Amino acid sequence: MKLLFKNANVVNVFTGTCEKADVLIENDKIIGVGEYSEADVIKDVSGKYICPGFIDSHIHIESSMLSPSEFAKVCVPHGTTSVIADPHEIANVCGKKGIEYMLEASENIPLDVYLMLPSCVPATMYCESGATLEAEDLEEFYSHPRVLGLGEVMNYVGVVFGDEKLLKKIKAAKSHGLTVNGHAPLLMGAELDKYISAGIEDDHECTSPDEAKERISKGQKIMIRQGTSAKNLEAMIPLFDEPWCRHCMLVTDDKHPADLLNNGHIDDIIRSAVKYGKSAIIGIQMATIQAAEHYGLKNIGAVSPGYNADILVLDDLDTVSVSEVYKNGVCVTENSFDIPKISPELENAVKNSFNLKELSEEDFLIDCNTKKKCNVIGVIKGELLTDKKIMTIDFSKNNGTDIESDILKIAVIERHNNTGHTGLGFINGIGLKEGAIASSVSHDSHNLIIIGTNESDMAYAGNRIREIGGGNVVVRNGEIIAEMPLSIAGLMTEMSAKEIADLNKKVRDCVYTLGADKDIEPFMTMAFVGLPVIPHLKLTTKGLVDVNKYELISLFAED
Repeated sequence: MKLLFKNANVVNVFTGTCEKADVLIENDKIIGVGEYSEADVIKDVSGKYICPGFIDSHIHIESSMLSPSEFAKVCVPHGTTSVIADPHEIANVCGKKGIEYMLEASENIPLDVYLMLPSCVPATMYCESGATLEAEDLEEFYSHPRVLGLGEVMNYVGVVFGDEKLLKKIKAAKSHGLTVNGHAPLLMGAELDKYISAGIEDDHECTSPDEAKERISKGQKIMIRQGTSAKNLEAMIPLFDEPWCRHCMLVTDDKHPADLLNNGHIDDIIRSAVKYGKSAIIGIQMATIQAAEHYGLKNIGAVSPGYNADILVLDDLDTVSVSEVYKNGVCVTENSFDIPKISPELENAVKNSFNLKELSEEDFLIDCNTKKKCNVIGVIKGELLTDKKIMTIDFSKNNGTDIESDILKIAVIERHNNTGHTGLGFINGIGLKEGAIASSVSHDSHNLIIIGTNESDMAYAGNRIREIGGGNVVVRNGEIIAEMPLSIAGLMTEMSAKEIADLNKKVRDCVYTLGADKDIEPFMTMAFVGLPVIPHLKLTTKGLVDVNKYELISLFAED
């Protein structure tokens, strides 16, 4: 069947211009852009714009808390037709079966879900995951047509110091002619050179234009990130100018369902860039052809003859107002499709991910009864980076918790193999005045993480997460005031986007009623406090990690 769009303003991503033209589609391919008059179906789109479907160049679907099919239902209407997903979240919980689940759960949906194989399971030697994946474990997946390479190499210290197992994974991906993603915040100079020379081709962790420009000048591509917790767009706006813009892509990395429903996906990043005075067409180039070329996807990313008919009809260019979405020539705006069937073996693997004893108040006590200078995790608003603070803590009162000074207790508890390992510390910048919050979403090992004002509520919250098999919980005075179950590996749900978005909003709002700072997203912020690959101070099941020195440190600071 031939479909003809007449009188369109076509966004030409090769020239960076808009052209008056007709677009002719036959079955799933674009076969002409020019002047045409005959087709089985003719649609007049006078005054509207046609551009390629958007590509999110780096995302963890698990962080949306949605299954791949539900994720598609919320993102496709916003113009996203392809995503490059790194399933290292579920792989850290379920190993190879987690990767298999993501492939199976994203089969034959109206969203191309390409995977980057997890490079760091676990992320570092200080992490306890539910599995360990070596280069040999990943090899079987490279033949899959939707596998594009190796996911973000977060253990940049391992690269710089020549970790043989990690370098073997990178070499394996390169031997298949595939892409290797980076993740190296604040790395520069000679260490950055060594990281890049290992074969790592991009980075999404830049928080300043200077940092990004150094990487571009050394041949890396930059992914400009705007997610729920990490919002780097404003700082990176200078990259929308020449010559930097030709080396950039747009990504969300981690975005919660309420934000997806309320604000959009890649369309929201382009729209926001326009508000900062930048070109929508440059944003579209970053989100289409530049992403496709980076990953070697030769058939998507442009409205041009021979390309897949993944196209968007926009009512307006600058507001990126998506009117219709076509995937392989079929209108999928309404997004009604069959949910993929999951094999019983994979269903069982992802639904039984908790192996943890019942917790008590004693599990959260620190053996000290005097004043001590302590290493405290300091939250930085809008960033995944944390400060390493030295604060004096009086353990004779509330076992160290000081609500007036916003010094709260934090725990990371191993939940995969029932080792009993627990990391205890303190965090500043969350703002809770009462109660506790707990979650099974704790990047990247996804152990149980809890922040609280008292040990009783912390134990209660942790036990409730254990009971429901994962999710987010808010507790006050021994009572659950909000919870959001995440039954798939403790990370995702089978609920609809609307249902989980409502629960997501409820748990978030309930945390604010406990006094949390409304300028932060509490659960997303908490989720990254356990990831010891992002400077400066993090907490794992093994204790506090000074990320800059790449070593475990004592809770108690040296005098």
